[in-house]
Amino acid sequence: MSARLNIPGLTESVKDFSLPKYNEIPNVGLYLEQVSKYITEIFEPIEQPGLTGSMISNYVKKKLIPNPVKKLYYREQIAYLVFITVAKQALSIGQIKDLIDTRKESFEVEALYNYFLSEFESVFGYVFGISEEPEDIVEEDFGKFVLRQILLNFSYKAFLDKTLALAGVKRSDE
Repeated sequence: MSARLNIPGLTESVKDFSLPKYNEIPNVGLYLEQVSKYITEIFEPIEQPGLTGSMISNYVKKKLIPNPVKKLYYREQIAYLVFITVAKQALSIGQIKDLIDTRKESFEVEALYNYFLSEFESVFGYVFGISEEPEDIVEEDFGKFVLRQILLNFSYKAFLDKTLALAGVKRSDE
């Protein structure tokens, strides 16, 4: 089943959307509310909720992201938060923590984020009709398969929310 309906303005409304590249994420040290605002602004163009300060604090307490340094958050922590914002639509906090823990043992955060970003662009573009279908994943790579499912879930949810917004249907939480 394809999501590629001819909905006027849909593809155009997201064609310039992208998540920040790893080196574009601020590394100057942001306070909690600045991080919350930054994350929220990233996802605003595609009608997706960001993170509140209390959500971020909860992720720190549950050890999903490293503790802030003197109340400041840096690039690595913010990269995790971008991923969490996407993953939380499909997974529980415990599942996200397990997924992060198993991958960060083998890979640097920058490499993990860059792979996530590449896959995100491929899947998101496909769902919105901007690009071709992503290449198949080798069956033996369970982690990549799981990431693809998370990204498909997020992208189809964003597609539906964007479609409804263009039709004038408000989110129930607004």
